[in-house]
Amino acid sequence: MQLYRQPFHFLSRNLHYTAQRIISDTVTLFIKPRMVFSIGDFRLKRVTDYVDWKLLVFLILFLNIKLEIKFIAILFIYIFQFDFKFGFKLKNSRLPLFYLFIIPIACIAFIVNKSYLYPKYMPEFITGISFWVLSILAIHQIKLIVEKIEAEKIHRTIIVFFIINFIVSVFNLVVIMLITRSINPYTFKEMHQIYFIMTGDYIKGLSFDISSTNAVLSAFGVIYFLYKKMPVLLFICMATLLLTCSNLINLILLVVIAGIFIFKSSRDQKSYIVICIMMFLVFMIKISPQNKGYSVETIKNTLHIRGDHSVKPAEAIIPLIKRPDSLLNTDEKKQKIALINLSSIKRTGLLRPLNKQTFLLIHVPLTDNGRIYINSPNTNSEEYWLSKEIRPDQRVLLNFIAKHKNDLPMSRKETAKALPGKALGMLQTLSFFYKHPAKVITGLGIGNFSSKIAFRATGLGLRGRYPEKYAYINRNFLSNHLDLYLSFFSGYAGNRSVSNNPFSVYDQLLSEYGLLGLLSLIIYYMGFFFQQKKHLTYGIPLLLFVIIIFFLDYWFEQLSIMVLFELLLFLNLKENEKSEKLKEVQI
Repeated sequence: MQLYRQPFHFLSRNLHYTAQRIISDTVTLFIKPRMVFSIGDFRLKRVTDYVDWKLLVFLILFLNIKLEIKFIAILFIYIFQFDFKFGFKLKNSRLPLFYLFIIPIACIAFIVNKSYLYPKYMPEFITGISFWVLSILAIHQIKLIVEKIEAEKIHRTIIVFFIINFIVSVFNLVVIMLITRSINPYTFKEMHQIYFIMTGDYIKGLSFDISSTNAVLSAFGVIYFLYKKMPVLLFICMATLLLTCSNLINLILLVVIAGIFIFKSSRDQKSYIVICIMMFLVFMIKISPQNKGYSVETIKNTLHIRGDHSVKPAEAIIPLIKRPDSLLNTDEKKQKIALINLSSIKRTGLLRPLNKQTFLLIHVPLTDNGRIYINSPNTNSEEYWLSKEIRPDQRVLLNFIAKHKNDLPMSRKETAKALPGKALGMLQTLSFFYKHPAKVITGLGIGNFSSKIAFRATGLGLRGRYPEKYAYINRNFLSNHLDLYLSFFSGYAGNRSVSNNPFSVYDQLLSEYGLLGLLSLIIYYMGFFFQQKKHLTYGIPLLLFVIIIFFLDYWFEQLSIMVLFELLLFLNLKENEKSEKLKEVQI
C-alpha cells in the first residue's frame, strides 16, 4: 500500500511550495517591473533598459509569415548593428559551417543537373538561395546580440516575447469566441463546423503562420522556462501550445519532458512537469474532447484500419440528408425531409421492421415531462467532425489531378495506401536514388524534389503564393512528392494530417542537396552544438526536440522557429561559460 501512496505523497508535499513559487514569479514578472519603471525621472530609461528592444523587434518581424516583413527585419537589425564579420572557420567556427556549405552544394547541383537550361526554374533557384542567405544573416545577428548584450537582459527579452505571443494567441481565441458566440469554440458545431476541432488552426500567435509554428515556439518556451524554474511562464507557454491543438507536437514535447523528469530534474521541475501533463489531460478531456476522437480516427486512417477512402465525386461523398437545400431539386428536398423524419423515429426505437412495408409499434420511451424521448446523435462520430464537402482549395487539387493523370500514378488510383505519407515520401526518395545513383552526391537541386519552394512554385497555392507566370514543376517532383501529397490531401478529410505529408528537413536535404547536404546538417549543424554539450543545460532537450520535429516540416525554409532555437542555444552556451569562468576565479 505504501508503494501506491508515494506519488500522491510526493505531489501533496510539493503543492504548497509550487504555489508559493508561482505567486513569487507572478510578482516578479508583473508587479516589480512596474514599481521600478514608475520611480524617479528615469522612468523611460529604465523601461528601455529592461529588455533589448532591437532584439525583440527583430524577433517579432522576422517570425512573421510575410517574406517582405522578414526582409524588413534583416534591414532593421543591420541598420542598428552593421556587421558582416561572420567568423566562419574550419576549426572553432563562430557559426555552424552548415550554412557556409549548403549554398555551394546547391550551386554544384544546379550545374551538374543542367538546371540552367530551364528559364522558368531560375526564379525558383534564386528564391531558394535567398532563403539560405537570410538564414545566415539572421543567425549572425543573433550570435552578435548574444555576444554583446548581457545574458539577463536577453532572458528578460525572451520573457516579453513569450508574453506577447500568449496575448496574441488569446486574442485569436477571443475573436473566434466572439464570432461563434461560444465560450468554448472547441466544441462549437455550428457554422458548418469551420471551428470545432479545427479551432486550434486559427491560433497563429505572433508569427501569423500555421498554428504548428506557434506550437513549436511555445514548446521551446516550455522547455526553457522549465529549466529556468519559472512556473508562471512555463504554464503560459503550455497553455498556448494546448490552444493550437497540435497533437503531434504535444506528444513529442511530452516525450521530451518525460525524459527530463526521469533522467535529470529537480523536485520543483518534477512538480511542474506533472502539472503540464495534467493541463494536457484536462484540455483533451474537458475543453476539446472531440479532438481526442479525431486523433484516434487519424491514427486509424493512417494505419488503414478502416477501409478505402479514395477521392470520389461530391455526390458520392455527401449523403442526401447532409447536402444543403440550395443544391437539391424539389423531389430531393422532399426525400430529405422524409429521411430526417424517419431517422428521428428510428432513434426512438418505436419502429421495428417486419418486412419491407410493415413496422411494429413497441414501447414508447418518455421524458419526465411526458414527451417522446428521442436519443441525441453521437456527435463524437466521424460524420460530425469530418466535413465531406469539397472545399475550393481541394477542388483546385482535383482539377490538377484530372489534368495531369498520366504523370500522377498514385493520385489516379482510388486505393488505400499501405503506409503513412511521410514514410512513403522517404521511400520515394530512396527509390529514386536507387534508380539514379549518380545524383545521390549533390541531389536534384533546390525545389526539384522535396521542399517548401517546390510546393510553392507549383502555383497551386501550396505553402504560399507564387507568380503564376513563373510556375515551375520538375518532372521528378511531379511524379513523386507532389503526386503523394495530392493523393492524400485531395480526398478524404481524415487523410489530411501531418503524418501524411512528405514535408521533412531530412528528406529535403537528402533529395535536393544529396548526401553532402544531409551530412552537412548532421556534422556541421547538429554537431556544432553537440560538441559543446558540456556547456548546455536546457539546450540538450531543445536540440533533441528539434531533431525530432525536423521530420515534420521544412523548418529552415520556414525562416521562423530556427532563429529562436539558435538564440536559446547561444544564450545557454554564454550563461554556462560565464558561470564556469566564475567558478575558476573562485578556485
